[in-house]
Amino acid sequence: MHTVVSLLSELKVGEPLAFRQMSIFPLRSSSVPVVDYLLLSDALQDGLVSVRETSRSGSVPELVVENRADLPVLIVDGEELVGAKQNRVANLTLLVAASKSTTIPVSCVEQGRWSWQSDEFAVSERVQFARGRARKLASVQASMRMSGSRFSDQGAVWDEIGVKAAAMDARSPTGAMSAIFEEHAERLDEFVNRLRAQPGQTGGLFALGDAICGLDVFDKPATFVALLPKLVRSYGIDALERPAGSCAAPDVDAARDFLAHLACGKLEEHPAMGLGHDVRIEAAGVIAGGLVAESSLIHLAAFAQQRASQAVSSDPGRFADRHQRQYALQCRR
Repeated sequence: MHTVVSLLSELKVGEPLAFRQMSIFPLRSSSVPVVDYLLLSDALQDGLVSVRETSRSGSVPELVVENRADLPVLIVDGEELVGAKQNRVANLTLLVAASKSTTIPVSCVEQGRWSWQSDEFAVSERVQFARGRARKLASVQASMRMSGSRFSDQGAVWDEIGVKAAAMDARSPTGAMSAIFEEHAERLDEFVNRLRAQPGQTGGLFALGDAICGLDVFDKPATFVALLPKLVRSYGIDALERPAGSCAAPDVDAARDFLAHLACGKLEEHPAMGLGHDVRIEAAGVIAGGLVAESSLIHLAAFAQQRASQAVSSDPGRFADRHQRQYALQCRR
C-alpha cells in the first residue's frame, strides 16, 4: 500500500470546531515522523535561508532559494513570498535540501508590479486563498502531465485574484492578493483566534457551510500548529464571501467519506524538485497533491473540485512561459 493511501486510511477524524461559516475537523495520525526539517518562516527569521529573484531581470514563474542550514527547509504549497520584484506563492510543497540552492516554481500574485521592493523575499502570514489554491493545483498538475514542469496557468491565477478582489471590495494599485487579506484582517483574525489546533492534531479537513472544501495534513503536530493560522486565513477569506446562514455543517461521517473517497483515487508519483517525491491524486470531484520523503508523507493538500477543473487545459501554451512574455511586455509600456 502506498504511503499516502496508508496514511489516509488510518487518519482519525475528530468532532469539528466551528466558527461562523467555517468548520474544521481535526485529523490525527499515529505515524511517527522521520524527517527533520525547518519551516521556511523559522529559517528566514534565523537568517539561514534567502529567497531571491533568479537574476536582476527576474523570471515570473521561478525563484531561487539558498538554504545555508544543516537541515532541509519546508516550503508549503500556497505560502506567500513578499518583496523583490513582485509577490509570489509557492506552486507546490518542497523540501529544499540542506546547504544547497534550489530553483522553485512559483506564481505571481501581484500582477501590476515588476519593480524592486527589496533584494530578498519575506514570507507572509497567509497562504493563497483556498479556491485559488485548488485551481492552481489543477493547472500545475496539468503542466506536470504535459511537459514535466510545475508551472501554473498564470493567467488563471490573476483572474482568480481579480474576481476575489471585486467580490471582497478590496483595492490594490498593483493587483496584490495581499490587499484582499489586509482589507479583512480583523475578521480573519477572529477565525484564527477561535479555530485553534487541538493536542496531537496533524491536519484539518475544512468545510464552508455544508460543503467539505479540502484538507491539509502534515507529518507532525508542530508543523500543523505553525501553519494553521495561515490555512485558517486561506479558507476564512473564502468563508467571508458566503452569507451567514443556518445550514448545518457536515458531520464526522461525511468527513470520513471524503478521506475514503480520496484514498481510492488514481495516484501518481514523480521525483520532486527538492528532496523526495511529488504525489498527486485524482478522484471524482477531488484533487490532491503532496510530498513524500523517506517513505513519510510530509504534506498533503486536497480540494473538492468545485471549480478547480476549469484551470486544466490541453494547451501547454497556457502555462507560465506565455504569461511571462505578456507580463514583460505589459511592464515595458
